[in-house]
Amino acid sequence: MRKMNDNAQSSQLLILMLLMFVMLFIFGDPGISAMISTSLNTVFYPLIGFSGNYPVLTLVLAGIFVVFLSSFFQNLFTDWKKMGESQEITKAFQKEMTAARKEGNTNRVNKLMKMQPEIMKRQTEASSGMMKPMFFLFLFIVPIFMWLRFFLGGLEYYYFTVPWNTSISFFDKPFLWQAWLWLYLIFSMVVGQVIRQGLKWISWSDWWKKTKPRILPSFK
Repeated sequence: MRKMNDNAQSSQLLILMLLMFVMLFIFGDPGISAMISTSLNTVFYPLIGFSGNYPVLTLVLAGIFVVFLSSFFQNLFTDWKKMGESQEITKAFQKEMTAARKEGNTNRVNKLMKMQPEIMKRQTEASSGMMKPMFFLFLFIVPIFMWLRFFLGGLEYYYFTVPWNTSISFFDKPFLWQAWLWLYLIFSMVVGQVIRQGLKWISWSDWWKKTKPRILPSFK
């Protein structure tokens, strides 16, 4: 059984690496990237483009959409109860190991070391679902981000206001990345925490326990 789990995880990792390679190729090819972006533009521009008049609002709505999708898929594949149990067991194990070493209790340390493979197995099983959302991240969410870059690239000049500056261009580079990307990342982190906590709370409900098996894709 353990060998089968290891093989399944290796297959998932291989597929994920292939997807990363494909996405890097797409990002690096202007023709393919432009084709995907213009195709998505026919859908997203009428919905959240606002004719280019409110790019900050477009950025916010796109961020909400992307964060919701990524958080939903993470919640779909993660067993929060199992993960919580694994974390508590690991904390207790580390506490016992530290105490045994401080006391110089060699027998206790040896017994705990024999238990370590089982602890690691629990950690692996609990965190195995964290990799699966990456498939959907590359398949659905990355193209949306590509469209966002395409959309904002069509704006020649646009400025937004922050407490310390009244006119920051979307395309200024305060540090490494353009200002619009920093704005997007900061907003996504804040909103993402709220969405993830809300979905985690829903995951404990009986409704979600009944619904999850019906919509969960199979990766066997």
